[in-house]
Amino acid sequence: MLDDFAVFILSHGRADKVDTFRTLKRCGYTGRVYIVIDNEDKQAEKYYQNFGRDMVIMFDKAAEAERTDCGDNFEKRNTVLFARNAVFDIAEGMGVEYFIVLDDDYYNFCYKINGDYEYLNSDYNSSFKDANMAFDLLVEFYKKIDCASLAIGQGGDYIGGKNSSSWVSPNLRRKAMNFWVLSTKRRFEYISRMNDDVSTYLSLGNKGLLFLTFPLVAIQQKETQSQGGGLTEMYLDFGTYTKSFYSVMYLPSAVKVDMMGESHRRLHHSIKWDNAVPAIISERWRK
Repeated sequence: MLDDFAVFILSHGRADKVDTFRTLKRCGYTGRVYIVIDNEDKQAEKYYQNFGRDMVIMFDKAAEAERTDCGDNFEKRNTVLFARNAVFDIAEGMGVEYFIVLDDDYYNFCYKINGDYEYLNSDYNSSFKDANMAFDLLVEFYKKIDCASLAIGQGGDYIGGKNSSSWVSPNLRRKAMNFWVLSTKRRFEYISRMNDDVSTYLSLGNKGLLFLTFPLVAIQQKETQSQGGGLTEMYLDFGTYTKSFYSVMYLPSAVKVDMMGESHRRLHHSIKWDNAVPAIISERWRK
């Protein structure tokens, strides 16, 4: 593992359910890992008991809220947004330049392609056996490209299996969520109380920053709202319409709220990518 590298897991109210930590160990990760909590977490002492004070890092949530663009004037602070921004300062203070930020509810890190370039279903047979190597390679790739953050795929990217867009066209995609390869030298500010990942990569992508997803490896996480703590209470309070509409507010020229799904229809954000980010124009249009 790299000397200036660490993994940070963001958690709140789930001291006994930090699934990502167990998943990292099962997938062969032996490097530095820290649990990031806020000073308003009522389970703070339980985190310290479970993981030790050297592994748990607490940040001042109210201070982060003061300097963060939430996109609203609400007072509640039950959002992961503040933790995302705090990690840059935490990493820099520890002398860590490159780091990966994860949520706490991942139950698998897996490959989506085998040695014969065949599609793999997401199950434990395709799990990382050496997460150290996988993370090293992702960071080395990140170092060589000019992007703000590099992510890997997530479950929804592969709906349809071999017929999914992530497999039919397995190119880098201009988004980043749930798995963030970052650097203190490429710092940016997360925005938006809800849908922070989408609002951030769209608003900054619209200004020319690159956010990319590498689709040949992926995470698997538990369904949203399937367990307490984290963002569950906020989703239950406001619903997915409000969540999706935050991104509309930040980039109305490219985002709308629309229905998604086949048999189980639900509201979700819909992105018109031609309006969202700068693109390379074909040479045939050169004058």
